[in-house]
Amino acid sequence: MSGNQPYDRSQGDNHRFERKRDGSAARRTALIIHTIADIAAVFLGLWILLYLLEANRANVFVEFVEGVADLLAWWSRDIFTMDTEGLRVLLNYGLPAVIYLLVGHGIAARMRRL
Repeated sequence: MSGNQPYDRSQGDNHRFERKRDGSAARRTALIIHTIADIAAVFLGLWILLYLLEANRANVFVEFVEGVADLLAWWSRDIFTMDTEGLRVLLNYGLPAVIYLLVGHGIAARMRRL
């Protein structure tokens, strides 16, 4: 019978290998996105903590953390205008931290499913 072809195992294995390799690239990308979201949230949370504990703003480390937090929270810095300064900082820097975590982890989870 000319219509029946013998099964070639090497073709099946190559297909499985290609699929596995593509999946690992998606997982790596998901891990990178997940990690970036976590790092952004850590900087924002650290700035909130340093501010509430009244850290020395002349310190180089505190200045660096404040600068990174300002860059990450530029879009939400004055959404909340409270009389209590600590609550204002908590809300204006905490909101982007939560959003970065939700969006970053959501995108990473979606990429892992692909």
